[in-house]
Amino acid sequence: MEERSWTEYRLAKEANLSHSTVANMFNRNNAPTFPTLEAICNAFQMTLSQFFCEDGNLIELTDEEKELISRWKQLSAEQRKVLLELMGVI
Repeated sequence: MEERSWTEYRLAKEANLSHSTVANMFNRNNAPTFPTLEAICNAFQMTLSQFFCEDGNLIELTDEEKELISRWKQLSAEQRKVLLELMGVI
């Protein structure tokens, strides 16, 4: 909010939340619900992954890398072992 010079009211408006919901998070230290946090992230045009990234070095995967991970998950343990051996990892 500070970087964008947003007030609580502006955040509420951008996130399509009630002002009281946003105010309670700050004034009463209420933790936001998951849907509220998601709405806030959307307002700031960021993903939940980016929000929870501790060091700020979120790695974005290419479509090709996402495809590799998807296919990796479908492999049996033996197939994974063979692939890693082929790659020279083990």
